[in-house]
Amino acid sequence: MHTSSERGFTLIELLMAVALIGILVAIAVPNYLAARLSSSEGAAIGSLRAVDSGQYAYAAVCGSGAYAPSLAQLGAPPLVGGDGFISPGLSTDPSFKTGYVITLTPGAPATGGPASCNGVAPGASVQTYFVGANPLDSGNRYFGTNAGQTIYQSLAAIVVTQTGIPPGATPIQQ
Repeated sequence: MHTSSERGFTLIELLMAVALIGILVAIAVPNYLAARLSSSEGAAIGSLRAVDSGQYAYAAVCGSGAYAPSLAQLGAPPLVGGDGFISPGLSTDPSFKTGYVITLTPGAPATGGPASCNGVAPGASVQTYFVGANPLDSGNRYFGTNAGQTIYQSLAAIVVTQTGIPPGATPIQQ
C-alpha cells in the first residue's frame, strides 16, 4: 500500500479563515469611514478657524479695521513683503479642502476706507463676512462662521448670516 503524505488546508479550515477575515473587515470598515468623516469635518472646522484668524489679522494690520472681501485677497501678501493672512491652500474662491468647499461671502463695503496694504482698492474692504464649509463627498454636517468668530454647525446648508447666529445652526463645542 501506498500512503500519501500530502499536507495542506482542508476546505473547512479555508472557509473558517475567509469567514474570520470577513468579520474583521466588517468591523474595520465602519470604523475607517467614521474616522475619515471625523477627519474631514475637523479639517473644515480648522479651515474656518484659519480664515477667522486671518480676517482679524487683516483688519488689524492691513484693512484699517475692515475685513478682506474674498479668500484670494485675504491670501494676498502685503505689498511691502511678507506672507498672506491665510495659507495658499485656502486663498482661492472657493477653496476645496478635504471633502469640503470653503466659500467667503462678503458683507457691505466699508465705504470711505483707505486702500489696504495688500492691494484691495479704497472702500473695497468689508464691514462683515460669512464663511461657509459645505460637504462635497464626505461629511454630513455643514459649518459656518462670521465676524463674531463662533463656528456654527447644521445638518443642512447654513444660511449666509453676516452677524449673529445663523437660523437653524448651533455653535460647535469649543
